[in-house]
Amino acid sequence: QVPLVESGGGLVQVGGSLTLSCVASTMIFSISEMGWYRQAPGEERELVATITSGGNKLYADPVKGRFTISGDDAKKMVYLQMNSLKPEDTGVYYCHTHTYAGANSWGKGTLVTVSS
Repeated sequence: QVPLVESGGGLVQVGGSLTLSCVASTMIFSISEMGWYRQAPGEERELVATITSGGNKLYADPVKGRFTISGDDAKKMVYLQMNSLKPEDTGVYYCHTHTYAGANSWGKGTLVTVSS
């Protein structure tokens, strides 16, 4: 069973919007934090945004004011609303969870391509 499944990636033009979704399987419980990371071609994976079970949010500087993270604890889902997309937002976006027990899980990723 895949622990995390992302959806919503695709091809979008500069200035466009996309919403990513991620659902955690039943094998993951006591989630303390969910988030999104991305990896551009030839680059290392980097933080995009996280949200804690208490609703605290953290954004990477490049996406502040353009991306919004939200979550639904009951459904074990996390979303990433991405607006005003730029070519440098292109990459594979990965969903991540961290549990109170210290376990980390990753999804397989969803590709976002922003064309100019």
